[in-house]
Amino acid sequence: MAGITMDRIDTVLFDLDGSLLPMDQELFVKLYMGALGKTFAPEGFDPKKMTSAVWKGVEAMMRNDGSMTNRERFFQVFSEEMGRDMEDREPDFVSFYENQFGEAKASTSLQPLAAKTVELLKEKGYTVILATNPLFPKVATFRRMAWAGLSPEAFSLVTTYEEERFCKPNLKYYTSILERFGKKPEQCLMVGNDVDEDMCTVSLGMSAYLLTDCIINRRSQPFKGFLAGTFAEFYEFIRNMAAFR
Repeated sequence: MAGITMDRIDTVLFDLDGSLLPMDQELFVKLYMGALGKTFAPEGFDPKKMTSAVWKGVEAMMRNDGSMTNRERFFQVFSEEMGRDMEDREPDFVSFYENQFGEAKASTSLQPLAAKTVELLKEKGYTVILATNPLFPKVATFRRMAWAGLSPEAFSLVTTYEEERFCKPNLKYYTSILERFGKKPEQCLMVGNDVDEDMCTVSLGMSAYLLTDCIINRRSQPFKGFLAGTFAEFYEFIRNMAAFR
C-alpha cells in the first residue's frame, strides 16, 4: 500500500454489517422495518408513519454534530415525527430487539472466518475494535454480533448509539475512537465493505482494506489508496501480518 507503513499498525477496526456479518442490505431493511411495524401496529402505531419516523431519526443521527449522543438525537427527532414522546417506549424497543428483530437474521449469513480472524489478530497482539456505524442501540448491535458468531468481549470497543456522537462517514466518528485509545491514524487499519463509509479513513492517514464480498460502492469510485479483496483473501493477509508485541 503506497505511502503507508504496514508494520506500524497495532490496531484493527472492523465494520460489522456486510463485513464481519455478510448481509443483503435491502432485504435486511425490509425484514427489519416489517418486523418493527408488525410489533407496534397492535398498539395503535401506524407502520408507515413509524417507518418514516425511524428513517428521519436515522438521518438525524447521520448528521449529528456531537452536541448530544446519537441515542438522544434519534429520540428527539423520532418523537417529533411521531407527535409524542417516544423515549418512554424505549423498554418496548429493547424487547423488540431481543425478540422480533430476529426475523431480520434471514438477510444475513455466517462468515466462518470472521471470529477466527478476530481471534488471530488478538493472538498476534493487536487491539481490535468493532467500528460499526452507531445507528443501533447496544442490544441490537450485540444481537447482530451473535448472528456473526462474535462476542462483545472479543473487542476492546463496540460502538453503539448510546455512547457515540457521530456516524460514518463523518471523520469525527473515527478520530473520537482514536482519541479514546491514544492512537495515531498510521497505527490503524480499517476493514469494511463500504467505500464511502469505511475507506474514507485513508484521508486521515489510516490504512484500509475493502472487503468485496458484500461491497457497497454507491458512486462507483475507483479502488485507490487502500487494499481490496474477499474475506478469504483478507484472512490470508492477516495470517501474514507480523505479530505486534
